[in-house]
Amino acid sequence: MTRFVVVGGGIVGLAVAHRLLTERPDDQVTVLEKEAGWAAHQTGHNSGVIHAGVYYQPGSLKATLCRAGSASMVEFCREHGLAYQVCGKLIVATDPAELPRLHDLHQRALANGLPVRLLDPAETAEHEPHVAAVAALHVASTGIVDFAAVCRTLADLLAAGGAQLRTGTEVTGVTDRGDEVVVTTTGGEVVADVLINCAGLHADRISRLAGVSTPVRIVPFRGEYYELTEQRRDLVRGLIYPVPDPQFPFLGVHLTRMVDGSVHAGPNAVLATAREGYSWGRFDVRDVWDELSYRGLWALGRRHYRYGMTEVARSLSRKRFAASLARLVPELTGADIVRAGAGVRAQAIRPDGSLVDDFLIVEAPRQVHVLNAPSPAATSSLEIARHIVSRLPIPDAH
Repeated sequence: MTRFVVVGGGIVGLAVAHRLLTERPDDQVTVLEKEAGWAAHQTGHNSGVIHAGVYYQPGSLKATLCRAGSASMVEFCREHGLAYQVCGKLIVATDPAELPRLHDLHQRALANGLPVRLLDPAETAEHEPHVAAVAALHVASTGIVDFAAVCRTLADLLAAGGAQLRTGTEVTGVTDRGDEVVVTTTGGEVVADVLINCAGLHADRISRLAGVSTPVRIVPFRGEYYELTEQRRDLVRGLIYPVPDPQFPFLGVHLTRMVDGSVHAGPNAVLATAREGYSWGRFDVRDVWDELSYRGLWALGRRHYRYGMTEVARSLSRKRFAASLARLVPELTGADIVRAGAGVRAQAIRPDGSLVDDFLIVEAPRQVHVLNAPSPAATSSLEIARHIVSRLPIPDAH
């Protein structure tokens, strides 16, 4: 029997544990989560979009796992009776200057094998009557779901299958003894033959505890959301995105109709003052020191400081936030939106200041560390799990 320990109870960690239990039902699977419940951080604070895989470099892990993950996530929801919709989305060019980038996205989406179509303004209005567009890209396979509900279902399946699920259990140390890995936690020691680190916002710290030199550092970026007032939800039928600017590291604010009928707007992207910093008032000295002492963040800041200041200004001003949304839907004003929480993106940054664009999974003897898994990791989670389990360093059974 092989003993597997998965660190992290977000959607990637739970999906990995579920895949292990499915493929190796006679082995022991333990999931360690420091919070009291599942999906407490990135998974439980994201936009709920089942991404199609438009933006990613053809042949990359993101492109291949996202496309496969979109299909397997829909199948998982259908199998387990979870609410979801495959509603499609529009990527909207609001200015003729954006048309070359929109056409580039169209070509990339075709290269990734996605069902996409370029629309003129009249065709765009058939999908979203209130959008201002000179053209749009329709992505038919994009959907929406509650990823926290997916996690609860995965946890139920794990419990029914005999996995050991330990919430409220924080990892404080990892010792490689050669023939086994000892994981020290706030609830005692756990011995593993294979350790799989899916700790999200803290994944680089877990890898360092395990003695694995990480080529990157995780820097947290807070994404803040607004919500359309109930009276203005009719302005948005589905998902409306801007054309991203490749000069900048994030997609820009967009509009998403959720499975419960609410319409979320956002997120922006500001540097967080804590890895779990869901507001300006959350400040963690260790986390801030990690950020400010990392030359990679300073290099990123020099490259994108104007963009960063724009994001901070938008964070502090509902009027500015609404103006960004009005580029997509001109009828929207500051009076039409209310605050709706925030999420934090665990973004891996290299020492030269470049963002790690693809999923980053580092292997070591008896260990696997998922060091970069931001969006579309939730969409791709079942396929990330399949990928990891297919490559595990399985030791001789005890």
